[in-house]
Amino acid sequence: MKIALGATSLALTLAAVAPTVMVPATAAQAAAAKASKSALTETAVLDSDTTRAAGAAGLKTADVSFRTSDGQTLGGRIFEPANATGKLPGLLLVHGSGGGNRWSELQKEAEEFAKQGMVVLAPDKRSVGYSKTKRDYSQLADDALKAFAILRDRPEVDPAKAGIWGLSEGGWVAPIAVTRTSDIKFMITVGGPGLEPLRAQAWNMANKVDRAGIQGSVRHLLNENFYRFGADAGLFPEAHHDPVPTLKKIHQPVLALWGAEDNQVPPAESAEIFRATLPGSVTIKFFPGAPHALWAEGREKADELVPGYAETVGSWVRDVTSGNVPASSADPLPAQPTRSVPLPESAWWEGWQAQLLVVVLLLGAFATYPVAALIRRRGGGVDRPWPSRVLAASGLIGVSLFLYATVSMVSAANGHGIDLGTLIAGRPILWLVVQLLAFTTLISTAVTATRWRTAMLRDRVLIAGGLLFVPWALYWGLLLP
Repeated sequence: MKIALGATSLALTLAAVAPTVMVPATAAQAAAAKASKSALTETAVLDSDTTRAAGAAGLKTADVSFRTSDGQTLGGRIFEPANATGKLPGLLLVHGSGGGNRWSELQKEAEEFAKQGMVVLAPDKRSVGYSKTKRDYSQLADDALKAFAILRDRPEVDPAKAGIWGLSEGGWVAPIAVTRTSDIKFMITVGGPGLEPLRAQAWNMANKVDRAGIQGSVRHLLNENFYRFGADAGLFPEAHHDPVPTLKKIHQPVLALWGAEDNQVPPAESAEIFRATLPGSVTIKFFPGAPHALWAEGREKADELVPGYAETVGSWVRDVTSGNVPASSADPLPAQPTRSVPLPESAWWEGWQAQLLVVVLLLGAFATYPVAALIRRRGGGVDRPWPSRVLAASGLIGVSLFLYATVSMVSAANGHGIDLGTLIAGRPILWLVVQLLAFTTLISTAVTATRWRTAMLRDRVLIAGGLLFVPWALYWGLLLP
């Protein structure tokens, strides 16, 4: 039971952490695309003349719905200037991470971009087929294309001036959508990652750990070993998605924006990759002092975008859609505190199957001794010396507490950082307790092993468990500073 609970808890924690050139179509391809688009533009439009109240004065909205390829019906809201004349550029918004996000989570961006003279669609995001442990960027890109078809067919939208905007995870999804149709005329990314998700997330965690002042082996556990284990176990979806091959295919103009203080994706590194990879016009800009999503105070509490953000988007879209595509340019790179590093590929013994087997063997070896001792005591036998009892107790408690500590420490991370309570020399108290138990297990293993020749079977099983514990504990940092 204890083994099953430990493995289940670790799996749940891993699930919780886990946060694009166009080739001209042939006539046949164009005909197929047109037929496909006709089949995909079914929509229900409601309240098309409703004018938004205070906070979005001068805008009107329309509620729409669209069907995904797997039959889901998703909603969304159109935002547009109330008194505009003629056809306007269109902009589809693509969500960041999270399943089932409502259109309202992008309402502020939609309103501010609409004020810049665009028709903006903020769609809902799927929840079915998307979770902490399962997501498919290709499927999300297909969802975006279905929503884009709704936007592009709006009578107030100029179909030759419609583009896509992607935030964070949307910076992986939007490029895929762009490579699948020539109907998308431009792309905007905000906090777009240029790296694979696993590497970006490990960098993200390293930032949180460093800001919290966490040091030593526990730092390595949290920002490397833990993520490698999760990716190996299939609990980190799209872990190794490489955005570079997709970016190389994008010839449409791109506006790539980052907050200079982004600590969720590496802004300088991502910008370097965008600039080196995108073959067409790319405009790279950084907003000093701004966070990941370009909200003035951080997404959870702010109700305003970073000053100049919406205006930058509006000005760039007007230039691009009027035929004045800018030459590629880039702001100076911000001072990124640390560089990301690729996580090494796991050896066979680091894989989740091997690690799970070791945990099962350790708990079994350490639990065998007290069970056998209890049976022997009931039969009138004499209990064994204290080193064996200490080894069994420290090993059993230490392994169990390690699983609990890992779960609790990773669960303490959120969008703001990580709080592990009081630190002693940069180490959380719970981690120090686990390390104390690990050293106790090491010492008691050495003492107990001196009696190997005369030891009974249960003692030899116990000693074998202690010997297996040593390399396992070294790998996870339990016996390291």
